[in-house]
Amino acid sequence: MSKMYRSIEIGESMIYIFLFLILLIIDQYSKFIVHSTLYVGDTIPIIDNFFNLTYVQNRGVAFGLFQGKIDIVSILALIAIGLILFYFCKNFKKISFLERIAYTMIFSGAVGNMIDRLFRGFVVDMLDFRGIWSFIFNFADVWINIGVILIIIEHLIFNRKKRVK
Repeated sequence: MSKMYRSIEIGESMIYIFLFLILLIIDQYSKFIVHSTLYVGDTIPIIDNFFNLTYVQNRGVAFGLFQGKIDIVSILALIAIGLILFYFCKNFKKISFLERIAYTMIFSGAVGNMIDRLFRGFVVDMLDFRGIWSFIFNFADVWINIGVILIIIEHLIFNRKKRVK
């Protein structure tokens, strides 16, 4: 492998490392601010009857599932994080740019919520769109959902176009 090829490869992977870190910082900083300035249950209206910051301690997973089962959830989350990282590294050259972004987002979100579980014993949730749905979530959840949507788009739309050609 030539030096030029290796430097391009390292430079290219730095994009995803940088994205991972930026997303993780946004998630962790927002959780830190909410956890250090609000009491559990406090709500700050941002857009009346639509968007609030509401401090919730989630001791389960998405949508309040597995509440109080932090040990099982943490073990499953660590396994998922390991599998995502393994798949990403093993298939880095094979997957598209969109999929790389998607897996980086999913990995960042999973790590962000895992940090909370390990160091707090719960995940800090705060994004509350009462005008749309009743679930309260955080930026890590947003990154995971956007990542999943990007993978679905890649496989349903872009892969279909490749098969048609």
